[in-house]
Amino acid sequence: MTNKSEFQRRRQLTVEHVAGSRANALLTTALSNVRYLSNFTGSNGALLLSEERAVLFTDPRYETQAPLESDCDVRISKGPLLKEVATWIKRLKLKSVGFEQNRISFESHTQLREQLSGVRLLPLIGIVEKLRTVKSLEESELIRRSVLLNSKALDQALKRFKASMTETDLAAEIEYRMRRLGADAPAFETIVASGERAALPHARPTSQKIKANQLLLIDMGAAVAGYTSDMTRTYAVGKLDLRQRRLYQAVLESQLAAIAAIKPGVLCANVDGAARNVLRGYGLDKKFVHSTGHGLGIEIHEAPRVGRKEKTKLETGMVITIEPGAYEPELGGVRIEDTVLVTNQGCEILTPTGKELVVL
Repeated sequence: MTNKSEFQRRRQLTVEHVAGSRANALLTTALSNVRYLSNFTGSNGALLLSEERAVLFTDPRYETQAPLESDCDVRISKGPLLKEVATWIKRLKLKSVGFEQNRISFESHTQLREQLSGVRLLPLIGIVEKLRTVKSLEESELIRRSVLLNSKALDQALKRFKASMTETDLAAEIEYRMRRLGADAPAFETIVASGERAALPHARPTSQKIKANQLLLIDMGAAVAGYTSDMTRTYAVGKLDLRQRRLYQAVLESQLAAIAAIKPGVLCANVDGAARNVLRGYGLDKKFVHSTGHGLGIEIHEAPRVGRKEKTKLETGMVITIEPGAYEPELGGVRIEDTVLVTNQGCEILTPTGKELVVL
């Protein structure tokens, strides 16, 4: 469990960044940011953060839980949360408050504006998310735990695999194994796609039976102690033809090239480019229809994005996924994904599951 001093450090850094925006305080209603700054894990919360104090707002369901989890001042609202927040903004005599423009609804913003006629509401973006990109040692270890549990769940599920089971059956088995191993929950809905459906990058499991002599794509992640993991593996169910094997080899080489490009100071766009260059050599660059990866942590998709135009430079402590893919409607699709920690020397692949083509 992350110690209280770590949350105090995060809040202090946030306050310093907010000060540069001319705001006296920051209001966040994004639950992931509330958790990052306060350790509160409830489903309804807001955090008002100023240089003098941090006030956590929630409802009566969390009257006992919130003070146990968080060292912030806790205020329990029996009515609308934002109305209580507005009352405290006025009570603290704050002249300007920053709000997260990409994290608040138009309705909520309208309510605040109506209740805070004498307060300047300043739109801010990405202040907390930028801090979240570089993980502390404790965060990295929580992600590592999640990654290892995720891989173990896959190993256990595949021991029960048999051709003719449905995609839904296999997805359910994977998520059951995660839970049995101690996951909070799946980090997202598990993707199991077989045959031609493997060419759908974000296919949802169906009642379709998994047949022999096809590709099988599994994309899965676990949430452990609030931190996520993400992994994709593609398998052969029975025999594959030469085109399918070539597709797999191309994606594997692409993924390894992207990982080899990772080190502090490298642009995310250059890592993405390393993956695309390999696929271009196979004539498959047009079949790669998404970015090479993304950051993860409290949320399954966090900054930075590892994409074509992403100018963010990698830093030691960032945790990203590397997941190139190629999708041929008549053949199926291949994607290979690891969770990777950026280190001083380069990177560490956290995902232990092998990447050689396995026949189930």
